[in-house]
Amino acid sequence: MKKLILTLALLAGLVGFAIATGLTDSVVEWRVRSALVENGVGEKRAECMAARMTDRLSVPQLLKLRNMEAQDGEPENPTGIRDFLRRVDRIGDAEVVAVTGSSAALCAIGIG
Repeated sequence: MKKLILTLALLAGLVGFAIATGLTDSVVEWRVRSALVENGVGEKRAECMAARMTDRLSVPQLLKLRNMEAQDGEPENPTGIRDFLRRVDRIGDAEVVAVTGSSAALCAIGIG
């Protein structure tokens, strides 16, 4: 029992350390960037967008982006930024749509 409590305390300490030092932020940003690239966004633009999106959206909001999969009759990956934003709009969260759209626009023109 003491080993279990000690292990849980150590694990809680490690998680707290990761959160306090921002380690989890870089992991979340990396996952968002990877997901954007997998959905057809260019590497450079995805890096820019991920940085903006992880600063402005909560983790639960970012997880909603998982629901962007192609529907019947759509190509597997979005064919352009308009198609990408149409899929984001289906999520139904106005803040996610606004942040993703503004990030895409600002990163496309190089001021993101």
